[in-house]
Amino acid sequence: MQNWIGIGIWIIMGAAIGLIMKVVISRPEETPGHTPVLLALGSFGAVIGGMLGVGLFHLYEPLALSLGGMGAAFAFAVLCTFLYRWGVRSMI
Repeated sequence: MQNWIGIGIWIIMGAAIGLIMKVVISRPEETPGHTPVLLALGSFGAVIGGMLGVGLFHLYEPLALSLGGMGAAFAFAVLCTFLYRWGVRSMI
């Protein structure tokens, strides 16, 4: 049960990071509709990063609510949303 709660926290954290990146890297002339994409990318990045972090740092006792899982989820969500915002920013 603890792992499912940790994965849920990863998803919520990734969505929040997506919203924060929308505020940090803002484009006044951007078209609407990027918010759902940022939420999905942030959540996806957090889940993939969290799984990688748990697999790399906690091999013998894999728990989603571990420091390695949370740190990697945060880092990968920031990376995915930043790359999306940076790429869209250069395309506009």
